[in-house]
Amino acid sequence: MPYEFEPIGYIETPFKERFGTPRQPSLVPSSWGLLKLRANLNLYGSLEGLEGFSHAWLIFVFHENANKVVRAKIHPPRMEGEKIGLFATRTPHRPNPIGLSAVKIEKVETDRVYFSGVDLVDGTPILDLKPYLPSSDCLPQALSGWTGSRLERQIQVEFSDSALADLRARTGDQAERFRAAIKELLELDPRPVFYRGTAENPNPYTDLYGFRFDDLNVVYRMVGTLATVTEIQDWRDFKAATDR
Repeated sequence: MPYEFEPIGYIETPFKERFGTPRQPSLVPSSWGLLKLRANLNLYGSLEGLEGFSHAWLIFVFHENANKVVRAKIHPPRMEGEKIGLFATRTPHRPNPIGLSAVKIEKVETDRVYFSGVDLVDGTPILDLKPYLPSSDCLPQALSGWTGSRLERQIQVEFSDSALADLRARTGDQAERFRAAIKELLELDPRPVFYRGTAENPNPYTDLYGFRFDDLNVVYRMVGTLATVTEIQDWRDFKAATDR
């Protein structure tokens, strides 16, 4: 039988689009998120005691998953084009588009929780929040399957002087926080596999990319395994210019 669930809240993050959002939690430890509980659910007092835990599980909906076709085998980014079974991955394209992320708790208030190491698109509906229990959730003997031999691709990241000046001008005293998160994200190479090309043709489509991070448009150039952030624009200015 079908089941219906109502979100307890929606998380706010700097990841406004799927491109540029980390593929797993904790890969970008400098990222941040804020979960506000919905007032109409009358959950006053429900967060009491959570401050004693360092991490929590977020159970959420892949709300931007518009693909209605579920395939038994898929191409995870780390497999560089090879296929593997759907349930051996964490793809958002699932029979039930539900996700699970372990994130670090930074601060707990009456009706909200601040996190770091998040991997969720801004506005993601949160179905439930559970404390992470090292006694049962941490399993040192667990096997990592195919992921043990398919590590995340590592990219060297540099910022041009002008990009750093842009960042300081647009984020003020938060510039280092933004720089760290953008660097950690680009080190993982957020591009889809088909954009990465081959050794003979490393950039089959373009070598210049951009993605939205909070209210910024981050522009970077890929040369081999080096990503150079060349410009950081105000997102509204960028959007207005491209919409003309």
